[in-house]
Amino acid sequence: MDFFPANEMQDYQIFGEFGGVNPSITDSATFTFMTTEKMQQCFEEEVEGCFLYSRHLNPMNKFLADQLKTMEGTEDAQVMASGLGAISTTLLQLCQNGDEIISSRTIYGGSYALMKNFFPRLGINTHFVDITDLEMVKSKITKNTKVIYTETISNPLLEIADLKTLRAICDEHNIKLVVDNTFSPLVVSPYKLGAHVVVYSLTKFVNGLNDCVAGAVCGTKEFVSSMRSVIDGAAMLLGPTMDPLRAASIFKNTRTLHIRMKQHSHNAMFIAENLEKAGIKVFYPGLKSHSQHDLITSMMNKEFGYSGVLTIDCKTKENANKLMMLMQDAKVGLFAVSLGYVKTLFSSPGSSTSSEIPEDVQKEMGMTPGLVRFSMGIDNDPNIALTRIKNCLKQINML
Repeated sequence: MDFFPANEMQDYQIFGEFGGVNPSITDSATFTFMTTEKMQQCFEEEVEGCFLYSRHLNPMNKFLADQLKTMEGTEDAQVMASGLGAISTTLLQLCQNGDEIISSRTIYGGSYALMKNFFPRLGINTHFVDITDLEMVKSKITKNTKVIYTETISNPLLEIADLKTLRAICDEHNIKLVVDNTFSPLVVSPYKLGAHVVVYSLTKFVNGLNDCVAGAVCGTKEFVSSMRSVIDGAAMLLGPTMDPLRAASIFKNTRTLHIRMKQHSHNAMFIAENLEKAGIKVFYPGLKSHSQHDLITSMMNKEFGYSGVLTIDCKTKENANKLMMLMQDAKVGLFAVSLGYVKTLFSSPGSSTSSEIPEDVQKEMGMTPGLVRFSMGIDNDPNIALTRIKNCLKQINML
């Protein structure tokens, strides 16, 4: 795949209003018009470079959106107030009463709860499947299916979705492929592999500082414009609006994303390899022992590694809880949910980010109570973290 997302982002250059090296922040909720005709035109159709109200579009938000579309290679993008805001508005733009979604069963707990518990109120039902079992995916398709939804690298078991094959299945049945790429910005380019729409929680790796909640939708100009429609656009009418001050902050942080992702991936690979050698069960797609290592290798932009998230199995919930507290005391990182921060974060998915998924379903998915998910930080020397992790593992008799 001849696509170099970091180079595309590098060439995206916007000057500030007075020639500043950073774009100026338009701190306005509403915008003036020079003619009544222009206002009417903006309400009736999307006019390039014309702003009417910041719930619809703000110049700073558009700068960030344009940076993200260069990263993904899409025609357009829209930034949102949260990742779940991006997911929910995308699916509601594509689905209505009576429609069905086929979703990977190993996804972020909030996404699972949205489709499992909330969407049925709107008459939208979801079939949760093992996304790696393509025959199972096909078996759930009906005349009402409108979307296949998946994460590129799943949370928290790090399963890999075969995006090219899923797109072929979608094309055969005239349905859309929506891909959450939160775990793997720059690492994988889903749109280039067949996704119709790519969604993000910008909160994580893209922003990198865990100082905000934000999301994005990347896709065709037609689709993104439909989301912004003042008549029936989900992004416009449901109101998940990003503040332009926050958009400016995220925009500046995207400038270092390529550097950060390489270090996140480098550190994760180092820790994963060494813990596996020590006899710990490790889930990480960069390991040759991972059942889909060859698939992710064929999909990835290789200079960015296999992303910064890995999961280990501590066998019991008690072991997992003890390990996390020991690691926090030992300054391995921080016991906290979320991921993509400059410091290492760790949590037990079954009782945190996947807690919305019932225990019996977690068991069916292969999520054991002893799982600990690491989002490796960008520490200069990962060997320090490895030594501390091993010492903590010894204290719970796992080494």
